[in-house]
Amino acid sequence: VQLQASGGGLVQAGGSLRLSCAASDRTFSIRNMGWFRQAPGKEREFVAGFTWSGWSGDIPTYADSVKGRFTFSGDPAKNTVTLQMDSLKPEDTAVYYCVARRGVAATYDFWGQGTQVTVSS
Repeated sequence: VQLQASGGGLVQAGGSLRLSCAASDRTFSIRNMGWFRQAPGKEREFVAGFTWSGWSGDIPTYADSVKGRFTFSGDPAKNTVTLQMDSLKPEDTAVYYCVARRGVAATYDFWGQGTQVTVSS
């Protein structure tokens, strides 16, 4: 599967950016897509994805560091996911990767090339 991400860039602290990712293979549904990021000198970390909650269906889940500021959503018709990033902080500066997995219990084994997000103070 090819994961094509777009929307990165440079923004001042407090600003917003919107990342989008389209999966080339429709066997990878949006419920199995998400975002990771890697800041300079740090390990890659989970940012957002969908978690199966049973009664409520798939719900977006977030890293604690981005809760309340980032919004993760998906468009099944377009097979795309979007990460709306508001109230950005310099510590959000990283390469953001769109990721995919084969199933809800699988690991994210498929990674896009990444898009740079830089937040200036």
